[in-house]
Amino acid sequence: MKNITKKSYSPVFKTRVVKEMLKQEKTVSQIYSEYKIHPTQAHKWKKKGIEQMQEGFKNPLKKDSRAAEQEELICDLYNKIGKLTVELEWLKKKF
Repeated sequence: MKNITKKSYSPVFKTRVVKEMLKQEKTVSQIYSEYKIHPTQAHKWKKKGIEQMQEGFKNPLKKDSRAAEQEELICDLYNKIGKLTVELEWLKKKF
């Protein structure tokens, strides 16, 4: 059985490859052969890099709708917990 070791690339290396791909000065084939990486891996890095760049441009003061919904749900749940706690205490005192 072959002993296969998984290659590990540094974030600096990945960034360099993604920059090269975004510049579009070389063909993708040239980039793959120059850095000795598989095309699928390079495209995954590019996709992830673009997603992370988009996250960097979001306004930190503006909450997205999903966060607002989650915050509202948390408030509702805390209110229900409080109400149930009061009811439980009242029932304990009554019986």
